[in-house]
Amino acid sequence: MNSMRLTQHVKAGGCASKLAPGSLRAVLDRLPQQIDPNLLVGFDQSDDAGVYRISDHLAVVQTVDFFTPMVDDPFTFGQIAAANALSDVYAMGGRPLTSLAIVCYPQDGDLDVLGQTLRGGLEKMREAGCTIVGGHSVRDPEMKFGYAVTGLIDPQRVYTNAGARPGDALLLTKPLGTGVITTALKLGKAQESWVDAAVQSMTALNLTAATAASAHEGVHGMTDITGFGLMGHGREVALASRVALEIETEKVPRLAGALDAIALGTIPGGLLSNREYAECLVCVDPSAKISEEIYTLMFDPQTSGGLLLSVSEAASTAILASLLEAGLGAVRIGTVLDGEPRIILR
Repeated sequence: MNSMRLTQHVKAGGCASKLAPGSLRAVLDRLPQQIDPNLLVGFDQSDDAGVYRISDHLAVVQTVDFFTPMVDDPFTFGQIAAANALSDVYAMGGRPLTSLAIVCYPQDGDLDVLGQTLRGGLEKMREAGCTIVGGHSVRDPEMKFGYAVTGLIDPQRVYTNAGARPGDALLLTKPLGTGVITTALKLGKAQESWVDAAVQSMTALNLTAATAASAHEGVHGMTDITGFGLMGHGREVALASRVALEIETEKVPRLAGALDAIALGTIPGGLLSNREYAECLVCVDPSAKISEEIYTLMFDPQTSGGLLLSVSEAASTAILASLLEAGLGAVRIGTVLDGEPRIILR
């Protein structure tokens, strides 16, 4: 394996390598429902992580996330994999406690590359205060890496997809575009500045955003924007909360080079799957002038993407101010409306 070009050894990178959301949902819907009064959030709810109650004041939150490389530097890949796995715990309102590493690696792969990947992940886990307690490895011709993460959470303060309320403001804490930019990198079409901006975003923990937001009353719902893109995860919020989401597309933050990458045709397969999954709920305002590039970006699969917050209108200004004071590029991108579940793009 060439340590300089990890992306050349995989078919798809990062969260763009996930199963198509529609296909996964079709399989999960056929599984029998689990009946357990202490299971507060399970796989049937399409949320970020599972939550299991231990007592009236304590629950565990669990998630697992691993994927193929989306960047060429192994240390950076390890950092991104860790940040991405931790994100689901933050999105639920939890605190990561321990993690287990998941390694899929070629039998004849360069062990220095694997070591650098593990070191990158360890650095990010240390930053999060999350202890790696072990892991598991298997031989695989295609490299994959990630973590299973266990955290603690107050069962009375679990943020889910079902919490959005009509009148809420929608805040997004990171820009979109990691999917199309890392695809451009794989195809040799990305400018260095695009990749640098994407890496800076993907390696940033969502700890800061979750901490700043949850310090306020008025946070009704929270999810992270990852493999299903803004529209895919927005679809899950709309359906679970039984509301409509109005998105002002020009206000949605985007990484430098994201629209250029789309114009170059560097479209990850996951983006097409996301369109197939979510487009049925997407309505474009006839009076809106939305370019094809911006519309496409709404479906881009994100790796270690930002948090989408549904917060009360009254608290939105203070929450947004806290996010900005914490150094985050958070933006209000829309409003939650009463009505049939759908996403309205303006």
